[in-house]
Amino acid sequence: MNTYFDFFQMLPEAVLVAVLVILFVADFCSAKQTQRRWLNPLACILMIPAIVVPVCCMEPVSVFGGMYATTAAVSVMKTILAAGTLIVLIQSRAWAEQNKYEAEFYLLIVSTLLGMFVMMSAGHFLMFFLGLEMASVPLACAVAFDKNRKESAEGAAKFILTATFSSGVMLFGISFIYAAAGTLYFDGVAQQLSMVNSPLSILGMVFFFSGLGFKISLVPFHFWTADTYQGAPTPVTGYLSVVSKGAAAFTLCIILMHVFQALVAEWQILLSIVSVLSITIANLFAIRQTELKRFMAFSSISQAGYIVLAVIGNNDMSVTALSYYVLIYVVANMAVFSIIGAVEQAHGTTDMDAYDGLYSTNPKMALLMTLALFSLGGIPPFAGMFSKFFVFMAAAKAGSVLAYAVVFIALLNTVVSLYYYLLIVKAMYIKQSEHPLATFRMDCNTKLALVICTAGILLFGVVSCVYDWISAAA
Repeated sequence: MNTYFDFFQMLPEAVLVAVLVILFVADFCSAKQTQRRWLNPLACILMIPAIVVPVCCMEPVSVFGGMYATTAAVSVMKTILAAGTLIVLIQSRAWAEQNKYEAEFYLLIVSTLLGMFVMMSAGHFLMFFLGLEMASVPLACAVAFDKNRKESAEGAAKFILTATFSSGVMLFGISFIYAAAGTLYFDGVAQQLSMVNSPLSILGMVFFFSGLGFKISLVPFHFWTADTYQGAPTPVTGYLSVVSKGAAAFTLCIILMHVFQALVAEWQILLSIVSVLSITIANLFAIRQTELKRFMAFSSISQAGYIVLAVIGNNDMSVTALSYYVLIYVVANMAVFSIIGAVEQAHGTTDMDAYDGLYSTNPKMALLMTLALFSLGGIPPFAGMFSKFFVFMAAAKAGSVLAYAVVFIALLNTVVSLYYYLLIVKAMYIKQSEHPLATFRMDCNTKLALVICTAGILLFGVVSCVYDWISAAA
């Protein structure tokens, strides 16, 4: 009886399971196409409890012998990721309704979010791996969802092959960790490593980090990212770039700081090198892109470098800064992808040249795109500037020469990132085109998604209660 009661302690996951069941039944009962028009509003409404419930479950919970363990910081991140998923569902309506498998798309997205929730709340390496695969497999199906485009199938193939390889590498590392510690429980591994620090445990940590680096698309594990982002449907690309990346980065932060605390000197060096490489190489490659989804792919690799930069500090502010950065990144990046999706729906293109002279034909859209790009670039007074500031401050709190050097290089890279973000702004406002995009109206869902994202960009940086809420949970 107690075992069954434990399932009800996993309220955020239980809510998502209920959402999946309701969506499945609703799709099964919707025989006519007119009845399917309610699927998107239904999915969006059902996601609201998934956002609210984690906020109401801030108390630490540990069930199933410690295999499932959650904290207030994990609950905050679940709320942020659920909110990001809601934005994806809102802005994907126009694209999804063109596909007769609309309900299946929503089921795949929610299933992926369920896997991420399990992954973040894991207290055992096998539970963590189960959540990771629960998130990866439906996501591969979502990448291949646009079956009439060969780029979608190609992107899914590259995604699933690299995901499989990275999972193998990660399991190899977990086996080393088990050999060194004799247990796979996070608390047990942390206790054993604090007493005995062997080369085997260091090797296991490196392999584990390498496997998770594929999921976050950190350099040098990033080669799948550009092709997958370009081939996937635009709503799925937006989901990959923010929700999936945020969940993996947060989980990496928790595991490094909790499980591998005894190896902090080793993983700080490793993380510093990977963070600098991710930010620098991605910035240089982004300058060369002419296709906007590939451009945003390299932008997301650079942003991933900034996200994990916070972990170097190894303190409570690291968790706060990372969570806050993911929140701001969700609203800014989803604003960009909402506009990319709207332009693609109306004109069938994602080329950057298509945005030449956009301000002359669609001034409101150009303005919103500019605000989102300014936030991604870290220009004040937008929220992106504050998120970068807190990340730099968290990293600098490590107090080492290495940490200061990494922060300095990251600061220099913000100038480079600002340059390539301004290339799009220049195209919209300054460059002229003989055939600019014709004036068009966005659908209501895209407008709603843009309103939510723009409000977040403008308010989250100046409304201190948001940061205080995240900080209190951390």
